[in-house]
Amino acid sequence: MLSIDIICVGKLKEDYLKDAIFEYTKRLSKYCHIHITEVQDEKLPTKLNDSIICEIKEKEASKILERIKKDSYVMCLDLKGKQFSSEEFSKKIDDIGLNYSSSITFVIGGTLGLTDMVLSCANEKICFSKMTFPHQLIRVFLLEQLFRAFKISRGETYHW
Repeated sequence: MLSIDIICVGKLKEDYLKDAIFEYTKRLSKYCHIHITEVQDEKLPTKLNDSIICEIKEKEASKILERIKKDSYVMCLDLKGKQFSSEEFSKKIDDIGLNYSSSITFVIGGTLGLTDMVLSCANEKICFSKMTFPHQLIRVFLLEQLFRAFKISRGETYHW
């Protein structure tokens, strides 16, 4: 069974997001082993400059990098990444599981995004939209699309 790790910066505070993540995680357990790791986000000062932004992103990057499994296929969520249709994403997940690795790690950065160092560790960069969304909400999007991907690849209907 495919193992999926999601590494994300910051903790969820909103109950409605926690409920959605719990529901999708429960549904996904039928198709894969799924594990979500939250790394602590750095506090943002009132005034930011390039130096402070770089320092914050570097601290978050080190926490992310130490949690990526060595043999895992890494997919970073990035605004400059490739966009997939749901069907293409489903095929991609199947392809990784069959040809590359039995483990996929998705990385979701914090408010300021990911460093080039983290992005360079990725086998692939993906983007759900050119619009910017809160990183907490992207977790729900990712879990929903993973659930949809497994349903598509198995020819099962999808309703929720």
